[in-house]
Amino acid sequence: MSESPAWTSEELETDPHTRADKARKVRDMFTAIARSYDLNNRLHSFGRDQAWRRKAVRLAELRGIERVLDVACGTGDLTLAFRDAMAKLNQDHEDVIGLDFTYEMLPHAVHKSRWWNQTKLQSADLELMPGVRYLNGDALALPFADASFDVISIAFGLRNVADPAAAVAEFTRVLRPGGRLVILEFSEPSNPLLRFGSKLYTERIMPWTATWIARDRSGAYRYLPRSVATFLDRAGVSGLLETAGLRVGRVRPVSFGVATIYVATRAVDPASPSRA
Repeated sequence: MSESPAWTSEELETDPHTRADKARKVRDMFTAIARSYDLNNRLHSFGRDQAWRRKAVRLAELRGIERVLDVACGTGDLTLAFRDAMAKLNQDHEDVIGLDFTYEMLPHAVHKSRWWNQTKLQSADLELMPGVRYLNGDALALPFADASFDVISIAFGLRNVADPAAAVAEFTRVLRPGGRLVILEFSEPSNPLLRFGSKLYTERIMPWTATWIARDRSGAYRYLPRSVATFLDRAGVSGLLETAGLRVGRVRPVSFGVATIYVATRAVDPASPSRA
């Protein structure tokens, strides 16, 4: 439990994305809520967050043996969804790598991965299939060589990085030509009535109930709706991807637009490093 808030009410009256200390505050708040993160995700999305992740994996259009990096992996839900899909395609798939800026999230991801191994796979399969690997790292300085991955994903994390444009540029650097970037992020419904209902829930109801469940003092669940309201809209995210040199193929709202999945592809350039 955090002894002092990562986000004060006064700080959240302004745009949290413009703060120079945003990275530290984001890490502090995720450290504070790591234990209750999954419970709040399930309850406050009415269980839809897992369906959104599975849809993101489907839209990635995995093609046999590919390298996958899940950035801002948190407790590993999307990482494991990719591993599940890869296991169904190939017994010989490569490890799916989950990377998160907040170290305290990763033990929960490791624990969940061990449970996944025991319940999803037969014991004989465990000897044939690589698993997942988790790393503590920064989306703005990925510890990988250029053109290392076929798929990079980030779920509910792009608005939390200190510099989203720099993060997308870094994703592009480590994507192979023809590789796909898959982003799942909160958004606001286009329909005015649905948007009103969504804002009422996320700004009035969810912060109170989620804070109570987490016994949180960090301000994480007051930051969440504010960070969504002040972040880029769908056109803005698409523009960010295009500026990085990616081709936006799909922009798919889910659950009436409370979240959106973006799929963008790095162009195939003969001069770029190719897959070995």
